[in-house]
Amino acid sequence: MGLSDKFLNSEKRAMVIDDCCNLLEAQLTSKSGISGIALKAAYAAIKGVKPGYIAYAVEQLLPECFAALDPMWNEGLQQGDPVAHLATNKSRTADALLSVTDARVKKVSRPIVRGTYEKLRGSAKPHVEEAVPDFAQLLNKYV
Repeated sequence: MGLSDKFLNSEKRAMVIDDCCNLLEAQLTSKSGISGIALKAAYAAIKGVKPGYIAYAVEQLLPECFAALDPMWNEGLQQGDPVAHLATNKSRTADALLSVTDARVKKVSRPIVRGTYEKLRGSAKPHVEEAVPDFAQLLNKYV
């Protein structure tokens, strides 16, 4: 049974989406400096696309993200601690997640979403890596 089966086909779905949105907000709040300002401005622009767009985007991305993380999560299960495994391999975890968003943004029809993503993509990996331990804990919360 993969992560998608555990989360997205159950009563946990709405809670997982909500927690992912809260994690995203917390990560953005922690950012400072010029890059923090740029990220917060980009988030505000995307959030302004329409009410609930962030939660919608998270809901659309999660099945593919979980599928991309399944092999690593299973490796971690075999080693006894999937949360630690994802955190220890945060670069690989971030690459798996970003491969999903890279593929998905190519299908996006809203210019503001695509343009914003493309402008920030070059600096995204360190930010995703920073969020991996908290994201892994979020997953573990519902397993």
